[in-house]
Amino acid sequence: MSQGASPPGPQSRLSDPALPGLSPAQRDAMRALGRDWARDIQGNRKQVCEIYDAVHAALPADGVRRVAGLAYGGDPRQQLDLYLPPDVTPASALPVVVFVHGGAFLRGNKDASPYIYANVPRLFARLGYVGVNLEYRLAPQAPYPAGAQDVVAAVAWLRASVGAYGGDARRIVLIGHSAGGSHVASALSDPLFDGEAAGVAGAVLVSARLQADTLPDNPNAGGVIAYYGAHSAQQQQRAPMAFAQRLTAPLMVVFAEHENPYLDLYALQYAARVAEAQRRAPRVIQVPHHNHTSVVAHLGSADAALADALSDFIESVVTQRPASK
Repeated sequence: MSQGASPPGPQSRLSDPALPGLSPAQRDAMRALGRDWARDIQGNRKQVCEIYDAVHAALPADGVRRVAGLAYGGDPRQQLDLYLPPDVTPASALPVVVFVHGGAFLRGNKDASPYIYANVPRLFARLGYVGVNLEYRLAPQAPYPAGAQDVVAAVAWLRASVGAYGGDARRIVLIGHSAGGSHVASALSDPLFDGEAAGVAGAVLVSARLQADTLPDNPNAGGVIAYYGAHSAQQQQRAPMAFAQRLTAPLMVVFAEHENPYLDLYALQYAARVAEAQRRAPRVIQVPHHNHTSVVAHLGSADAALADALSDFIESVVTQRPASK
């Protein structure tokens, strides 16, 4: 800086802003939500979805094709949507990236809003994968281990059927967010499913519910009880943390700067247990400026740092496996 020059002001600092792709008003709203995230998680979540629905709506058309409502089981919620790159053919044998949404075990939908959570599999279709948006059964009608059962059933369906849509059944990566992360982790490590999801190329747990607790400041304690059971010992025995040492798939752990209470702590504890068992640390990323919802809602926007990290991880695990013959 030349002598006598003034330090950068607010406008110059925003020339390379955090949260790229947002307007100044949207950035200010996201910063305010982050500071107050845990006070009203559901209300704040609604605002995040409104912000990123507007962002995704303004993006140009991408040519991705959606094949919706494919049943992998008999329950109405046992459905998945495929998102396919424009030029895919049955001979393409592309890696398959499956997204499992959250919802505190009690709620949630693969199409939670006009663009969320379809933005996640759509992103991966744009990157040259077959993207999958997975729906699953919910508590209390479908308590433990139903969510993980549905992940296992969906993997079985994909192995049998995704080749016809251009996917490679031998190169499946699972991404689970919040309660969906719990179901992914359990599908890959709970002794109830020994071997049923073996051979999955890798897993990404995003802001996942990896330990069951009903602490006073857990806003989703009711969902923990509805899914894992009313007794603390039962919850601890059934949650993924108890089986971390059994996870063998390559792992990436992601959490937001502004998280639901304890989920960042549990992510680090889980990663440490996996590292000890595998004798190799998983990839661990804290995503700055984002919260429990925006950590996935922003994917596919101009804010590409996490998308790039996810793509790098996926490439690292799918290239270890030869494409199906």
